[in-house]
Amino acid sequence: MGLDLNFTKGHGTGNDFVLFADPDGRIDLTPDQIRAVCDRRFGIGGDGIIRAVRSRSLDAGAAALAEDEQAEWFMDYANADGTVSEMCGNGIRVYTRFLLEQGLATLAGGETLSIGTRGGVRDVQRGGSGYQVDLGRWKLDGGEPLVRAKNLAVARPGLGINVGNPHVVVALADDAELENADLTFVPQLDPDPAAGANIEFVVPNDPLVVDGVGRIRMRVHERGSGETLSCGTGAAAAALATRHWAGVGAPNQWRVEVRGGVLGVRMFPTEDGEHVSLSGPAELVFDGVFRLA
Repeated sequence: MGLDLNFTKGHGTGNDFVLFADPDGRIDLTPDQIRAVCDRRFGIGGDGIIRAVRSRSLDAGAAALAEDEQAEWFMDYANADGTVSEMCGNGIRVYTRFLLEQGLATLAGGETLSIGTRGGVRDVQRGGSGYQVDLGRWKLDGGEPLVRAKNLAVARPGLGINVGNPHVVVALADDAELENADLTFVPQLDPDPAAGANIEFVVPNDPLVVDGVGRIRMRVHERGSGETLSCGTGAAAAALATRHWAGVGAPNQWRVEVRGGVLGVRMFPTEDGEHVSLSGPAELVFDGVFRLA
């Protein structure tokens, strides 16, 4: 028998997702089914799939509720290839809008909505450009692996950064290098982390800082999805890496241009260390029903 999946298609700066509501955790899609849904020719098409499920209704949600009892909803996220991922910065903004428009949650101006993820609880607020999510504490993680990409003449050192999921950020010399990199091929990391990583290629604007805001351009290859038009956590990692390279005096507010639009990144102190936030739009495009085998 088939399964009729009621879904909503959404995106954040072109990073697109298939979302569906399963509050009680009754629909457990297999990797094959996820790949079928995300297939751009034979399915709906998307960089990933997001299930809206109550934290109490799945095992992974127990840690979220232990961290914050207000985290009623869990973002159960999988990449287009069917692999499970810890977090998605664009996805959580789209997920928040989905919850609100489905009437599953409310979020007034100035309020915070706590969302459970496999990377920890994330707090979302409304912002001027859509929604802003506190990605929590970040850390240098993964060393400085060499990165090889097709059409880049030599391997480049990357910088490992974790913002709830793993990233390696690579600085390129100019726009020509950024455009010439062929990300239809998976970039190679040496050493290659066991869990993989998202890989960001970054070029600074000239000048780097305008009116106190750092400005960079970025392309990204996401593990499990390939090149995408945008990666929210990747934009945060790229801004953090660029600030790290720029040194003392570098700003804490950044404008990151991705192929699908513009994202905002901000670093700020908290009692438990420095946090990084991501802001940007969240769009819901259409609803439908998809028959799954």
